[in-house]
Amino acid sequence: VQLQASGGGLVQAGGSLRLSCAASGLTFSRSNMAWFRQAPGKERELVASSPWNVGRTYYADSVKGRFTISRENANDTLYLQMNSLKPEDSALYYCAAQLRPRAPYDYWGQGTLVTVSS
Repeated sequence: VQLQASGGGLVQAGGSLRLSCAASGLTFSRSNMAWFRQAPGKERELVASSPWNVGRTYYADSVKGRFTISRENANDTLYLQMNSLKPEDSALYYCAAQLRPRAPYDYWGQGTLVTVSS
C-alpha cells in the first residue's frame, strides 16, 4: 500500500492550498480516509476524515468552515482544500487509510509540509 501526499508549500496567511493523496494497493472506495497534521513540538491531530460509506465527514473544530475533505474514488485520490489559512495551520500533513471501523489507521503517507506565513 502506498499513500503519496502532495500539494504542500509556503503560502501567506489568508491564502489557500489543495493537498492531494494518491492511494494505491488498497480498495480505496472501501477505505475510510483522513488527513492528520503534526506541528513541531505538538502531538499529531486528526484534521478531517472521510468515511467510505454513508457515515459523516469529520472536521476538527480548528478547521471547520475553512477546510474541505473530498475523495475521488474513480482515481483513488483524497483531497484537502484549505482556505483562509492561518500561521497555526503550519504543519506536516499526512493522509491515512483505515480499513476497519474504530480501529487504528492502517496506512500512512509520507507527509507534505504546509507553511503559512503571517
